[in-house]
Amino acid sequence: MLNREEIIKDVEKNKIIVIMRGFTQEQLINTVEAMWKGGIRLVEVTYDQSGRVSDETTASNIQALSKRFAGRVRVGAGTVLTERQVELAYKAGAEFIISPDCYEKVIRKTRELGMVSMPGAFTPTEVANAYRYGADFVKLFPNSEVKISYLKALTAPLSHIKFLSVGGVNAENMLEYFAAGAKGIGVGTGILDERVVARGDYKEITRRAQLFTEKIDCLVKCEKGN
Repeated sequence: MLNREEIIKDVEKNKIIVIMRGFTQEQLINTVEAMWKGGIRLVEVTYDQSGRVSDETTASNIQALSKRFAGRVRVGAGTVLTERQVELAYKAGAEFIISPDCYEKVIRKTRELGMVSMPGAFTPTEVANAYRYGADFVKLFPNSEVKISYLKALTAPLSHIKFLSVGGVNAENMLEYFAAGAKGIGVGTGILDERVVARGDYKEITRRAQLFTEKIDCLVKCEKGN
């Protein structure tokens, strides 16, 4: 049985979810191992809505990572748009579900199966609806299309909602998003350059991961100091 409260606490503690898209199963395993060495503890494997990669293949990749990194890295599914994809991810061992939108049926299915729900939203109405449907976190997406002050403006009246910032977050600006109210961030190319993965330079992946996690460590120490 999944312990939702523990998963939520781990997201708030570790703060970084790495978005993994377009890699083979071998690359996924090697990359997660490299990122784990760099301090990453949360990853999402995305569904491919174009159809080039089947949902079953994505679920198989999630299962491989869930088994390989059990107790070390929490694995979730990303770009989830249907209830069927939620169910496939659950059976594969996913612990959280991330979507680009706030589709009520996906959120409710996620909660029904005991996983943590992280739908995407952009406007105040979408954010509030996602929360009403049962979201544990709401992913502000596409985060990159607005100023960081937009997140701060949302968190003022919606302070009861846990926000994740996804899109445009990098090692240089990440602390600004936390200062604006984000509980976590989603990171893709800032750590996972396809060319670096393709040539098997996993030491570089570890180094890039550390750029993010070292700042998280400093942030946590500062919070405890206060």
